[in-house]
Amino acid sequence: MSQAVHNVIIIGSGPAGYTAGLYSARAMMEPMMFAGYMSGGQLMLTSDIENFPGYPQGIGGPEMMIDLRSQAERFGLKVVDKNVERVDFSSRPFGIWVEGEEFRAETVIICTGAEAIWLGAEGEQEQKGRGISTCATCDGAFFKGDEVIVVGGGDSAMEEATFLTRFASKVTIIHRRDVFRASKVMLERAKNHPKIEIRAHRQVKEWLSDDKGLTGAVLEDPRDGSLEEIECTGAFIAIGHRPITEFLGGQVDTDEEGYIIHSEHTMTSIPGIFAAGDVVDTRYRQAITAAGMGCQAAIDAERWLESQH
Repeated sequence: MSQAVHNVIIIGSGPAGYTAGLYSARAMMEPMMFAGYMSGGQLMLTSDIENFPGYPQGIGGPEMMIDLRSQAERFGLKVVDKNVERVDFSSRPFGIWVEGEEFRAETVIICTGAEAIWLGAEGEQEQKGRGISTCATCDGAFFKGDEVIVVGGGDSAMEEATFLTRFASKVTIIHRRDVFRASKVMLERAKNHPKIEIRAHRQVKEWLSDDKGLTGAVLEDPRDGSLEEIECTGAFIAIGHRPITEFLGGQVDTDEEGYIIHSEHTMTSIPGIFAAGDVVDTRYRQAITAAGMGCQAAIDAERWLESQH
């Protein structure tokens, strides 16, 4: 076991984690962060960010994560690029295991985020961030006048498609069935929009691209296996997100999908354990809201720790 008991350990990185690290470091809490092997979160797959305050010319996702990390480290955040394997929140100081080594902390801030569920179609890995996105609010403005597709059949897919009509010349919704999970209101709104076409009984089999990026997709009819091609320069996958909470072993209260539930401010069901960002947020899922929650969690952890002493 690591001998020292830390005031706060942050699990996960991204905008929420790095902001929590910045605030707790400036509060002289000497924070330690386990950022994960893939530190930086979902924004590491985003090529351009234009809606984060302070970057008037826009910035790449990886570059912004480097900026946030450097700023937090400047004030003393210690970052370890390793994954947390398991935790023990049954008593304080809380236990955290990383590659078999045990660490202890008086407070913990969980910022592990949520990963978008991808299709896994051929060519998808290569085109992530080069035309294929999971966030219309983040990337829709890059496709002004273009033809784009949205994959999904729920409210999120309908919302993404409707939002994209502000920029795209045409939006095609691709859904593998002819039954939609979307609410009647959202579905009718999409069906009646002049820029939106809905293609049911279709699923993406392969993504097509050239040197510049995405050019289209091969669609398959799951009923008979027939194939067709569709042209598009942008694609938005809206089939859901999966919060990264399995390592918690059910010790913190979550909803049915695994998102952490707040009992008071950013505190979880366990006093001394806080959570911020997309691991909590099922509504906004923006870098700026995640950063704001990271700030809140750091302040909440500091004040709670003071109250205990």
